[in-house]
Amino acid sequence: MILANYQQNYSPVGHSLGLSSIVAILPLLVLFVLLGVVRMKAWLASLISLAVAVVLAVTVYSMPLGDALDSGLLGAAFGFFPIMWIVINAIWIYNLTVETGHFDVLRRSFASISDDQRVQAIIIAFSFGALLEALAGFGTPVAISAVMLIALGFKPLKAATVALVANTAPVAFGAIAVPITTLAGVTGLPVEDLGAMVGRQTPILALFVPLALVFIVDGRRGLRQTWPPAVVCGVSFAVFQFLSANFWSVPLADIVAALASALAVLVFTRVWHAEETYQESDEDGGAEGAGGSRRPPASGGEAVVGGEEFVDSRVLTRARADAGRDTHDSPREVFKAYAPYLAIIVVFVLATRVPAITGKAPTKVGETGTGLDSVTRIVNWPGLHILKANGDPVATTFKLNYLSAAGTLLLIAGLLSMALLQVGPRRALRAYGRTLDQLKFAVLTVMLVIGLGYIMNESGETTTLGLWVAGAGGAFAFLSPILGWLGVAVTGSDTSSNSLFGALQITAAHQAGLSPTLMAAANSSGGVLGKMISPQNLAIAAAAVGFEGREGILFRRVIVWSVVFMLFMCVLVYLQSTPALDWMVVDTPPATP
Repeated sequence: MILANYQQNYSPVGHSLGLSSIVAILPLLVLFVLLGVVRMKAWLASLISLAVAVVLAVTVYSMPLGDALDSGLLGAAFGFFPIMWIVINAIWIYNLTVETGHFDVLRRSFASISDDQRVQAIIIAFSFGALLEALAGFGTPVAISAVMLIALGFKPLKAATVALVANTAPVAFGAIAVPITTLAGVTGLPVEDLGAMVGRQTPILALFVPLALVFIVDGRRGLRQTWPPAVVCGVSFAVFQFLSANFWSVPLADIVAALASALAVLVFTRVWHAEETYQESDEDGGAEGAGGSRRPPASGGEAVVGGEEFVDSRVLTRARADAGRDTHDSPREVFKAYAPYLAIIVVFVLATRVPAITGKAPTKVGETGTGLDSVTRIVNWPGLHILKANGDPVATTFKLNYLSAAGTLLLIAGLLSMALLQVGPRRALRAYGRTLDQLKFAVLTVMLVIGLGYIMNESGETTTLGLWVAGAGGAFAFLSPILGWLGVAVTGSDTSSNSLFGALQITAAHQAGLSPTLMAAANSSGGVLGKMISPQNLAIAAAAVGFEGREGILFRRVIVWSVVFMLFMCVLVYLQSTPALDWMVVDTPPATP
């Protein structure tokens, strides 16, 4: 039986916030240990952690079992729609391009920009990787970028290191801004405000990442000789990510920035050339030193994708074949390779920028929207009635925006891509079936993790933790990105980290007198820097380049970059919380804590 009006209690253990926090953090500790130490499969670790959260909610926080389970169902529903609905259709579009061979055309288009591997690292790992992150995320950019770099002559571990470090600045807006959408769902803050705030943090990071890639490839010599294209890439990406996130479209931020940076490097390299062209040297054998020489690209290494379900084996086969021959694509084929991404941009621009189509979305239960949102309904989640400790109701509604959801817009773009790529319905349906099969465990994992986050939120466990960490006062602004960094480092997902810590961040912000929008955004922006050291991403990178079991070597190569960039983000967020940079903070009307 589901009882009505469960009222949260934030200090259920001995009326002590500290003791209660020790209990409240247990589900997260269980999840972190099972993923990071035991190396358990993500879906199983999430299921066990969710069960721990339910037990604690019922036995310690006195939440009725029905309410605890119902909260988990609400979170799981949100995890599927709109979150994984976006990912499913994004991966489907990617699979369509693989099916027709146009993904390889796109890869060759990017690789033809320069025969200098330092420039190739920028254009493929950063710009093209950002495009993959924008559409898919969840490890796809690291695996595919690493394979492409190997096909161009990079040594495996260097290719994996470059791919991991590059997969940072675009992550918060990955998979059509799934992390931002999730953050808005668990915090109640507007998607537009959160996207704008993150768009005033990660673009600054993007200024430095291409320079880091050049340094990884060729050390100080690489920086001295190829800093101009690295700066052009970073600045163009940063500017367009900022503009899109703040003024155009949050879901399209990475797509616009990735294409703009790639185009900028393409144009720049037509008028600029390094004093020498860098290629990997074979003199160091398997040691993978920093040595390099002027020579034609190597023929490509052996790359095995062991267990990375998002990389089609045909991508590897074609990449190896291309490495040994000179392939020319017609302008028509190049256009078709870019067509799906153009279709996505057109669909999203029409759906979000044309008032007659966009319409107005309903804001509360019972309201009716217009335009695409004319069929949108906001409903009270059945049987769930939660009160805060002060007696105010907790919002437990679910938004069914069938037409305006980003996943639906991607589906429409996919249908347009079918026509542009000349893919028949039967072939497209087979690709969709493969997509569902590829993503089955990812869907389950995300639904379980977000269900876990909702149980912790609705029971009051998250608020307990938030009130406790708020004791740091103004210093919490410096610590805020570290929470996101730790969350992504363990879960491997900025989406999961935002689900787990989003509500905690705004609770702490209210108590510490900080901007909730700033702190919530800091969780996502700090989280992107934990991606490169997460066990899942390290395993994906190692498997993609045929070095399973050597994740420890990769970890040692990227940990310094992760920590340095994370500390940089901590300083930036702290300064944004002070008069020094508070002009950068999005002004969101405060919500009731």
